[in-house]
Amino acid sequence: MKGKIALEEHYESADFRAAGTHDFTNPDYFQKVQQRLLDIDLRIEDMDKNGIQTYIMSLTQPGIEAIMDTGEAVTMAREMNDYCAKKLIDKHPDRLRGFACVAMQDPAEAAKELERTVKNHGFVGALINGYTNLGDENKVQYLDEPQVEVFWAKVEELGVPVYLHPRIPMPSQQRIYQGYEGLLGSAWGFGVETSTHAIRLMLSGLFDRHPGLQIILGHLGEALPFTLPRVEHRLRHQRTETQGPHNKPVTHYLHENFFLTTSGTFRTQALLDTMLEVGSDKILFSVDSPYEDASEISPWFDSCPISENDRQKIGRDNAAKLFRL
Repeated sequence: MKGKIALEEHYESADFRAAGTHDFTNPDYFQKVQQRLLDIDLRIEDMDKNGIQTYIMSLTQPGIEAIMDTGEAVTMAREMNDYCAKKLIDKHPDRLRGFACVAMQDPAEAAKELERTVKNHGFVGALINGYTNLGDENKVQYLDEPQVEVFWAKVEELGVPVYLHPRIPMPSQQRIYQGYEGLLGSAWGFGVETSTHAIRLMLSGLFDRHPGLQIILGHLGEALPFTLPRVEHRLRHQRTETQGPHNKPVTHYLHENFFLTTSGTFRTQALLDTMLEVGSDKILFSVDSPYEDASEISPWFDSCPISENDRQKIGRDNAAKLFRL
């Protein structure tokens, strides 16, 4: 398929190695990842080989969210957004778009930075790497907390989506991974952390207050199409005060307020199950580059046994509509 749009596609700058350390990955693998995080021309080559017209670029995890000092986080978010706009997108304006990184350490400043990047740089939304550190590696803020309301109000006003991207569980919650550290990241911990965060948003009443919000989840929804019906079923028997102030069933929010991407997940059975749960109008093609290889996921997607109408919607049309491309 030609003309695909992919939107979990990451970068970093030599001035801010946002990816941090990856002690649990193969050094040869991560060296190649870092080369592509920095060299946008290599990414364009990958796109050309695999029928991808557009990458929506985002600062890699843990990114701004892991900066302990609030002032430094605000400054670095602005610098990285300008870097993305001027050093990446301006170099390939017909191929690249951007998600803003925002300093959720100060939600009001994050709202201002999102507005600046949307209006001045043409960014199509924000990507947030899970929880935000607040001065300590085990003191964090989640996106459903009251102080974040000012940010969500601005997101709804601007009419842009937010990509909720994974990060590793905080150190105080890693006991279960001891001896199996390979599970901490994208193999397992990423998905558990992010799906739980997404459920917090659903239970918090966020989408009742801001019904126009659209959240994007990668990796076919971090397993929520398969697990959320069970959550909804069992919540019927839990005390009301333990569930948060939401007004509607959690699967309603999944269908109405979320888009799910194929990033890093190329299994036909899982895609078909996701399509059955949320419909092909709510699924978006993505690679998760450079952590995943476009030459691995694109041939799978281009030939997987779905209708050509669904392939076109998932591969391009849904994203073009969502981002007004």
